[in-house]
Amino acid sequence: MASPLPLRMGRIGYLNVLPIYHALEAGILPHDFELVSGPPALLNEMMARGELHVSSCSCFEYATRPERYYLVDDLSIGSRGPVMSVLLLSRVPLMQLDGKNILVSGETHTSVALLRLLMRDFYHCNVTYSTGQVTPSLRGATPPDAFLAIGDEALRLRSHPDYPYRLDLAEAWRNWTGLPFIFGLWVVSRAAADSGAFGQDPGALLRSGRDWGLSHLDIVLDLTGHGCPLSRKELTVYYTEGLVYTLGAEEKKGLLLFYEKLCGAGLIPTVPELEFFGM
Repeated sequence: MASPLPLRMGRIGYLNVLPIYHALEAGILPHDFELVSGPPALLNEMMARGELHVSSCSCFEYATRPERYYLVDDLSIGSRGPVMSVLLLSRVPLMQLDGKNILVSGETHTSVALLRLLMRDFYHCNVTYSTGQVTPSLRGATPPDAFLAIGDEALRLRSHPDYPYRLDLAEAWRNWTGLPFIFGLWVVSRAAADSGAFGQDPGALLRSGRDWGLSHLDIVLDLTGHGCPLSRKELTVYYTEGLVYTLGAEEKKGLLLFYEKLCGAGLIPTVPELEFFGM
């Protein structure tokens, strides 16, 4: 008899999720999952194709295919203010971008959707968008007027001398709505859950990883510091003040408001219900 396929868990390949995954990757918390790393857009595609059983996932992906997923309770990646790693960088002040093009990373759906809403409905700035690789474009013959960068790339480019004007998208959302912004969620495949594939609760495992990482932040900082553009002090602020890893009442309000705005803009068909996994 063939052995069952291994359970596969997606892991965003960015520094911001290290506090959640280090204990799983280092064997501190035993588990049955094969960890698969990649950018958010790739993990979204793998979950949609059924190639992962559990994954970090953009909140935009959940909104487009909620019938395929259960959410992991009390776990997210978001911010209650400046997040530092989702940035619009520009050669000119924001309002002078009217009529210009913004280059956006192909690695993210949620941040691009947020940028579209902010530019249209909050800043009332008429811009166009093109998708491409950000870092190589800056070395090209015609660098962009402005670009959206996320994750580790944003941390590297946030002080680029040719792009002195910076908009932190999570901070802009907070200024607009007064609520936290949730970039990523963790989802469980409904098909896998309904077939009884899980011998342990993946949500409980991930929350335990988060709790371990945040209570052993010195270890996380030691691991993160190698080759990172942020100082140890900046990293501490990033993990403890820039990011939020829970999904409480305020985070859910911010998430649902984002979905309402996406639906109002015609970017998603309906506002999805938040349905959570439970064993």
